[in-house]
Amino acid sequence: MEGDFIKINEWLLPLSWFYGLGVKFRNFLFEVGILKSHAYKVPVISVGNITVGGTGKTPHVEYLIRIMQDNMRVAVVSRGYKRKSKGFVQADANTPMSMIGDEPYQMKQKFPNITMAVDSKRCRAIELLTNDNKNPIDAILLDDAFQHRHVKPGINILLVDYHRLIIYDKLLPAGRLREPMKGKNRADIVIVTKCPKELKPMEFRVITKAMSLFPYQKLYFTTLKYEALRPVFPKECPAETVSQLDKQNVLLLTGIASPRQMSEDLKSQVRSITPMTFSDHHDFKPKDIRKLNETFEAMNEPKLIITTEKDATRLTTKEGLSEEVRKHLYVMPIRIHFMQDQEESFNQNILGYVRKNSRNSILVKPKDDHKPKDSNSTGNRPRTISFRNN
Repeated sequence: MEGDFIKINEWLLPLSWFYGLGVKFRNFLFEVGILKSHAYKVPVISVGNITVGGTGKTPHVEYLIRIMQDNMRVAVVSRGYKRKSKGFVQADANTPMSMIGDEPYQMKQKFPNITMAVDSKRCRAIELLTNDNKNPIDAILLDDAFQHRHVKPGINILLVDYHRLIIYDKLLPAGRLREPMKGKNRADIVIVTKCPKELKPMEFRVITKAMSLFPYQKLYFTTLKYEALRPVFPKECPAETVSQLDKQNVLLLTGIASPRQMSEDLKSQVRSITPMTFSDHHDFKPKDIRKLNETFEAMNEPKLIITTEKDATRLTTKEGLSEEVRKHLYVMPIRIHFMQDQEESFNQNILGYVRKNSRNSILVKPKDDHKPKDSNSTGNRPRTISFRNN
């Protein structure tokens, strides 16, 4: 059921109260204009959350890239968590993961035609990208930027994990909320992620009512869709290893914030699961590689290793993996799937916003647009999404 992964440390609630005071004061400074939020002429879409831990930001950003990249030039801006570089870095095909971080590296490898930039100062990154007249950008996606209030996005997308609904959670450190639940009011779109595929209509209605959104806010539900296993080292993995997955003993190797959902989803598909869990963005050390080799060697046949795309990007650069591990190491890619036939509505909200606010006249006037020629003119004014004005 929803909220079933939440654990509240009641004894830490007094500290949460003090933490909340600090967050509320910071938000107040933005609301009264002492701290500034900057709007931009280029369409900006922010994807983030108000909880610590994975809510599916990367697959949702990748979904946005997929629906946008064929018709417009897309840039993704991330802070590049745990990268070994500083300042602004714009990635190219040869930029190593250490310079931009694992998630930006994963997206750049999957979508080589996008512009990928990392910078802890998102405003600086946007300005540098939009001032590049040689490579004009039609739209910018901000990864994990819901709390980065120095940028005022045109669309603010808030992701909420079905298993950790913010309505049941508490502020840090007692719970996992980064800011009070009231922060959800800044969102234009709220997506409840990682929903069970068998969610009943009544449950959709209960969650919709419990989230208590304003009329200008759009609510969507997504679930995870697992794709076919893909070898991390294709030249070394025999294809027959993944036949009859239900007979396999699986070592599930994860260094992500919320591996529990993946484990639950795999249970019914395999013979057994041996979890090997590390913290989010974990940098695998030689001792971790040795433990992986030893754990896999001790498992019963038939066996294989399943890991995430993010972990695979880090493992491919590591030395010391045994021959057997390299032969049996597979990644399980994931995509998001919109429930309740909401995909078309979501796509139109996103693409419609970009078209209305783009400086690119081709995007402003799509082929199926029969409105008068000047009906979509935006001038040079910064724009925000129109949900609140409807």
